[in-house]
Amino acid sequence: MNTTSVLLLTISIGIVVGLRTFTGPAAVSWAAHLGWIDPHGTFLGFMGSVITVGILTLLALVEYVTDQLPSTPARTVPMQFGARLVMGGFSGACLYTAYGQTWLMGVLMGMIGAAIGTYGGYHIRKALVSSLKVKDIAIAIPEDLVAIGLAYFIVSPR
Repeated sequence: MNTTSVLLLTISIGIVVGLRTFTGPAAVSWAAHLGWIDPHGTFLGFMGSVITVGILTLLALVEYVTDQLPSTPARTVPMQFGARLVMGGFSGACLYTAYGQTWLMGVLMGMIGAAIGTYGGYHIRKALVSSLKVKDIAIAIPEDLVAIGLAYFIVSPR
């Protein structure tokens, strides 16, 4: 895969992480486990293990539930935003190394994507809730599905 394609996929997985913190890493882990990407032989080779897939999938599922709770803070607060930057960078590093590129550029591109997804997703969700005059959950659930679908598209075999 050429460098530009890897760059776009990495920014995109970061955007997914900006929408849902653990969906990106879970998708990358599943892709490694299924042999769609190959991080084996790198320091991120553990991403394809059953244990990693299980943990990240569980964290993603818990996040889908907790996102619906009214007590959950906005994704833009420092703790939530920081977690998204870290997971975006981590997911980006996984994709970059799996495609034979340098992990550091993957971290940077994943973090940029996570920032875009965090703030873009936050403002789009707020605007849709306000303009459609619906409860937040009416937009949050479709947002979950968009994140899952986009993540699948990003990591699926080419």
